[in-house]
Amino acid sequence: MTARTLLNFIAGEWVSGSGGVFDNVSPVDGTVICRVSAAGEADVDAAVQSARAAAKGDWRRLSAEQRGAILHRVADGIMARFDEFVAAECADTGKPRSLASHLDIPRGAANFRVFADLVKTISCESFQMATPDGQGALNYAIRKPRGVIGIICPWNLPLLLMTWKVGPALASGNAVVVKPSEETPSTANLLAEVMAAAGVPPGVFNVVHGFGQDAAGEFLSRHTGVDAITFTGETRTGAAIMAAGSSRVRPVSLELGGKNPAVVFADCDLSAAVDGVVRSAFENAGQVCLGTERVFVERPVFDVFVERLSQRARALRIGPPEEDVQMGPLISLEHREKVLGYYRQARGLGATIHAGGGVPEMPAHLAGGAWIEPTVWSGLDDDCAVMTEEIFGPCCHVSPFDTEEEVVRRANDTEYGLACSIWTENLSRGLRLSAAIEAGVVWVNAWFLRDLRTPFGGTKMSGVGREGGVHSLEFYTELTNICIKNGVAPAFAS
Repeated sequence: MTARTLLNFIAGEWVSGSGGVFDNVSPVDGTVICRVSAAGEADVDAAVQSARAAAKGDWRRLSAEQRGAILHRVADGIMARFDEFVAAECADTGKPRSLASHLDIPRGAANFRVFADLVKTISCESFQMATPDGQGALNYAIRKPRGVIGIICPWNLPLLLMTWKVGPALASGNAVVVKPSEETPSTANLLAEVMAAAGVPPGVFNVVHGFGQDAAGEFLSRHTGVDAITFTGETRTGAAIMAAGSSRVRPVSLELGGKNPAVVFADCDLSAAVDGVVRSAFENAGQVCLGTERVFVERPVFDVFVERLSQRARALRIGPPEEDVQMGPLISLEHREKVLGYYRQARGLGATIHAGGGVPEMPAHLAGGAWIEPTVWSGLDDDCAVMTEEIFGPCCHVSPFDTEEEVVRRANDTEYGLACSIWTENLSRGLRLSAAIEAGVVWVNAWFLRDLRTPFGGTKMSGVGREGGVHSLEFYTELTNICIKNGVAPAFAS
């Protein structure tokens, strides 16, 4: 039976790309899920031109309430086809159905609802001023959509992270061209179907498939018709996108990699801390930008923490999405080889391996999948590659520490700065460390607890800019100040 082919979605039509066809391969068993038609440079140009026309058309002239009503229909459409979205996300990523069902798809829908409502209430500044002739003037700011937003998406949380950008972009009146990861193309096409059914005008939402360098991703990021670019993914790709965006001084929002620490104090609720690190290190097979790869544990509880964490890692149920499992495969065999390279490095450097460290035995019908063991190490120096480079797999290294000053220094000794979790029952200590840690997001006695209104992003090599709530709207809109000399001297003015 011939595998179906996913097409590109341009100007409201399904279009075969001129960039050839590639296979979308299952990370579960190595079989071909479907084929994907890659967009060539001319196809990306057509998508951008379609978006430019739509961005100048009726979409931006709709009121916030009118656009919001359409985006609520999009959210309704996602939930009406919930099982299809879950099946597509699980097929592409291999993640457990339980994870996609409670995180990826509901959050994908919520991203449209939150931003559809937020744009209705956001305010702008106004100031009265005295003029040199003794009269007065009124200044007020208005928000305008930027125009065409290029959205380049990752493969770890495909729908969630795509809608995290598409939601506020469309709510603000922009049009978008989305380039999903070549590893996980399916839910982008399902979303295009939902968009059309919800009444989103042609050209407002476009999807182009393909790879990054010398392909659709690069064609989109360097296109002169794109007014802003937003990307989530690894740091080297983000640097290349920033360079492409700089040619026309375009705004760029980058959410990049991390080498995130967790800090566990002896006074913490140890069961809660173990539960939290199990999630932050192993959820989605460790393929989460916010995940924990470095765990610092205060010395009095170090041994018991390592033993309990390792027991939990060894007990994780690994398998395909449809089974009652806690961890699926990595995204691809290529990525597994990268992660296994770090596993080999750790062993070669003399790490103590408390759990995992290799490839699990799987049934014959799953032998072609990208399976890997959740792994816990200790005993490595802070400056080795295993401790400094982002691995993006289900692994963490546990180190003892003795003082607050020591652990802050070691936690911050990284070129990244995305997230950190702190486990302590001492509120003052939690506040002190939260302020001292160099990261965009810090949790105390929690992990991945997200309010969509709060700022999200990283410091240092973990990214540029913030999204979430009003911070997203700052990126997806331009401010224009209007000054009207009105002849009325203000009673209160500078």
